[in-house]
Amino acid sequence: MRPALLRFALLQLRNDTLAEDAVQDALLAILEKPENFAGQSSLRTYVIGILKYKIIDCLRASSKEKQLQVEDDESEADLIDSLFTADGHTQERPRAWGDPDATLEQKDFFKVMEICLEKLPEKTARVFMMREWLELDTEEICKELALTTSNVWVVLYRARLRLRECLDLNWFGKQA
Repeated sequence: MRPALLRFALLQLRNDTLAEDAVQDALLAILEKPENFAGQSSLRTYVIGILKYKIIDCLRASSKEKQLQVEDDESEADLIDSLFTADGHTQERPRAWGDPDATLEQKDFFKVMEICLEKLPEKTARVFMMREWLELDTEEICKELALTTSNVWVVLYRARLRLRECLDLNWFGKQA
């Protein structure tokens, strides 16, 4: 069963190490709580279901990581060192967004958010709303809109980038 799980994870993640970690996490989750298997499906189906969520966790985590681009004449260590000052602080401080809970409570925030959503391409906004507001699974979105899983993830990534930029300019930038 493990080789089949690994093949499944490799198809999704395209990275040997991440796939191996996802399979290990799924198997560990099953071993830690064997009583969760109710026997309503085959063990293989149950394990693949758990693996699916471990893969989603990996994809989410890897999308948050930014790869550093090293030039031919510098080492990775030099590049990392250039991001920080001598006292260990970052060269560029990120803009503070204030208290997120208080911001979400403000009605004006949602007006700006709605305007930002309207600026997105129709398909991009629809995928984002289906995923984040309606909390539909990727498979449901794929089925409804006739998209591939990877296409949905790309559209969501682009939507989040554009919304982040729009909110930074039109909401959080005005707060500073």
